Amino acid sequence: MSNPTPFPEPESDLACAFRAEAGDRPTRIRVDLDALTHNLHALQRHARAPVMGIVKADAYGHGLVPVALHLQAQGIAQLGVAFVEEGIALRRAGVTVPILVLGGIHAPQVSQFIAHDLEVTVSSIDKLRQVEQAAESLGRKAVIHLKLDTGMERIGVHSEHAAPFIEAAVSSRGCTVKGIYSHLACSDDPASPMTAEQLRRFLAACAHFDRLGAPMPVRHLANSGGVLHFPETHLDMVRPGIALYGVLPDPASRATVALRPALSLVSRVVYFKVVRAGRTVSYGATWTAGQDTRVITLPIGYGDGYPRSLSSCGEVLVRERRRPIVGRICMDQFMVDIGPDGTAYNGDEAVLIGRQGDAAITCEAVAQAAGTIPYEILTGLNQRIPREYTGGPAGQPASSAAGRVA
Repeated sequence: MSNPTPFPEPESDLACAFRAEAGDRPTRIRVDLDALTHNLHALQRHARAPVMGIVKADAYGHGLVPVALHLQAQGIAQLGVAFVEEGIALRRAGVTVPILVLGGIHAPQVSQFIAHDLEVTVSSIDKLRQVEQAAESLGRKAVIHLKLDTGMERIGVHSEHAAPFIEAAVSSRGCTVKGIYSHLACSDDPASPMTAEQLRRFLAACAHFDRLGAPMPVRHLANSGGVLHFPETHLDMVRPGIALYGVLPDPASRATVALRPALSLVSRVVYFKVVRAGRTVSYGATWTAGQDTRVITLPIGYGDGYPRSLSSCGEVLVRERRRPIVGRICMDQFMVDIGPDGTAYNGDEAVLIGRQGDAAITCEAVAQAAGTIPYEILTGLNQRIPREYTGGPAGQPASSAAGRVA
């Protein structure tokens, strides 16, 4: 993966060695670029608005650069990242579409936004002045999006106090106001009344542009939940994140768009043994075989971002059958009970997330078993796991140190 720092350090010998051998690791993430294409177009049709594809956090574990390059090839209107380092990595990889950095800005970094043609989230008059100063020192104009707080209490000017903020931005000589946005706090739940109130607050603040006689910038409010459940929030652009990757944001979410999961997590059996009745498995001896049974070992663990909380409650697919994880998940391995009559050989594929024949384990199901949310499952899968990409245009480049195109 491209180093996310502005001035990359040379790779360590260990990192280079791991990259060189990544193609042989039996555990890997498979990303279906055709599924991404399907989801992008389905969300565009549903929202009837341009899409800002959110690719922060390594594109939700799917691979920042390969995903961004693919979305660019599909004609996406805009990309969104969390940090300036992510934006710089994309620029260095050849991504040319507009990129908005959604996170709060740190004054010493502001000049890097402008130098790399990244759009800036401006969340206060003080931040506006910092951007103006950096733009003036570079002899360029900064492209900014104004951030309003309509209920998250994270960053942004409170919408009811937005008038002076908007006026200062409109009159700025160093900044061009391209967009204005807020973030929905409860849109994953279609029954929540919070979204309607946030929309009301947001539109009331946007009305200040009309009072000033200034052009209305691009208004964007809808995240994945907003796109799926609240069409009134779609406005001028939408910002799907997890939905773009084919995963619903919350158990309360409705599948109002036909989405296809883009990510599969697979491994292969590296050990098989018979565990006698009364013997325990893994750290802490928390699981005891009730009968003679067959247990396999898979070479993946919490060191790869696979949650330890799935110990003795998660499942994997082996030969198209659900099999339980037994004992505590280790840093690099875990064990699976395939039953007294189960069959598996070293090298057999096991599916942790994804489909095997007619059986499937969804990211949403993994999250529920782990007691967390799908976002945490996807973004927790780290760079120890090689990524490979299928589908997409011919010649789609491999852009991850541990990734390749199949």
